[in-house]
Amino acid sequence: MQSFSIRDLRERSGVLSQEAEQGNLSVITRHGHPLFISLPFDDELLNQGVHIVLATRLFKEGDISLGKAAKMAKMSLAEFTEYVSGLGLSVVDFSEDELDKELSFLDS
Repeated sequence: MQSFSIRDLRERSGVLSQEAEQGNLSVITRHGHPLFISLPFDDELLNQGVHIVLATRLFKEGDISLGKAAKMAKMSLAEFTEYVSGLGLSVVDFSEDELDKELSFLDS
């Protein structure tokens, strides 16, 4: 996610537009504090709504947890997990060591 200051909006509006065209979120800040989010206006936004698209993209980028994303999307954890899984997003992010440890329980 790109970050732009209010000043950047005047000087780098082309970059902000490019980010939106590529489907990327951007956060606009004032004095280093988040002010608002730029969310690309696309078919997904029209079909799913702002809260679901924002939650999905923030989760996908690793900015919020699965639980927080589900809450933002106004879905149960199970519903949101099923939704993002259907989009091909992984809901489990184990390191190799964590995965080996989890799989060792199956061998027991």
